[in-house]
Amino acid sequence: MTNLRRYDGSMERGAQVAVVVGFAGLAAAMGIGRFALTPLLPLLASQSRLTLAGGSALAASNYAGYLAGAVWCALVAGNPGTLARVGLAAVAITTLVMGVTGNFAAWFVLRFAAGVASALVLVGISSWTLHALAQAHRAHWAGGVFAGVGVGIAFAGSLVLVFGASGFTPDAAWIALGVAALLVGVLTWRPLAAGDVRQRVFARRRKRFGAEAWLLIVCYAAFGFGYIVPATYLPSLAREVLDSPAAFGAVWPVFGLAAAASTVVTSFLLHNVPPRRVWIASQIVMALGVAVPAFLRGVASLVLAAICVGGTFMVLTMAGLQEGRRVGGEAATRLMAAMTASFALGQLAGPIVVGMLASHPRALDIASVAAALLLVASSLALATTTFKRAEGARIN
Repeated sequence: MTNLRRYDGSMERGAQVAVVVGFAGLAAAMGIGRFALTPLLPLLASQSRLTLAGGSALAASNYAGYLAGAVWCALVAGNPGTLARVGLAAVAITTLVMGVTGNFAAWFVLRFAAGVASALVLVGISSWTLHALAQAHRAHWAGGVFAGVGVGIAFAGSLVLVFGASGFTPDAAWIALGVAALLVGVLTWRPLAAGDVRQRVFARRRKRFGAEAWLLIVCYAAFGFGYIVPATYLPSLAREVLDSPAAFGAVWPVFGLAAAASTVVTSFLLHNVPPRRVWIASQIVMALGVAVPAFLRGVASLVLAAICVGGTFMVLTMAGLQEGRRVGGEAATRLMAAMTASFALGQLAGPIVVGMLASHPRALDIASVAAALLLVASSLALATTTFKRAEGARIN
């Protein structure tokens, strides 16, 4: 009975700490390290400090850094807690420096470094929290950890919204976000250090992927490209039809809140639905949200886009990796790593394509339609293979 009480007490508290630390770490890494530029783009553009092409270049730099960080984490052994701590410190430093320099070349390097740092935190936090929750038999609490992504996005968007409406400069917003990231790093430093366990993030396997595995890799890349166009430019689209910074800035917090709610709702309502079906349905909903602003300009269409895209991209992330685990079998870790890399490549292509179209008056509309069509094509490919597999099973 004594051991049971010790388990129920200390292990339960350890799981609670893991959820809080993971939630806060992902909020800082993704909401600030990855996506802080998105709500700031309209303010930077309004002060003629950043063009569409310049904003696309900075976004691409951040996504390239994320790709580099993800590949590094996949290939190099590391301590999850150490990865998370180093990444959180780098997110805070790079964000703070963004607010004290106006040099575009420096911004480009800083956003790349923030992308690398975000990948370190994502891999480190995921490994650290899932290990702690599994030990405490609380694996189902993982949804609370990943809800931090959406809350971080909503926090960053709300802070920029308030700063913009109050007449503060983008520099002040960068510094405030940097301070917030620094605070998260300080508060999570000791728990991450105390629970650090050395483990290999990536197990090398030589077995080649089959056709179905490659399908998942390609479709996950399509997801990366499809979601990143609105995820990067939604506030800029809103600025075209709304004059008030308070109005066009509100779509990004809505996006983040939808992302946070989606992980919790899905865990309760769709836990019995096969991951591939969740993936297919979520991509169709996302495609709708991506395409609508290209044809209809207005508050309703922008809010619909924020909900459809924000409410599906984290669900898609989880469902895709769950399907990768099923298809990969013994090589599941390697397949999920390859899918993550392809996702990063897809999202890197988004800002590059928009930058190439920057001279066209409807560049964002063209990119949005292309992204929506790619998402639909990906869903059809996944649905077709699902149907063929089911037909084969019935025949046999």
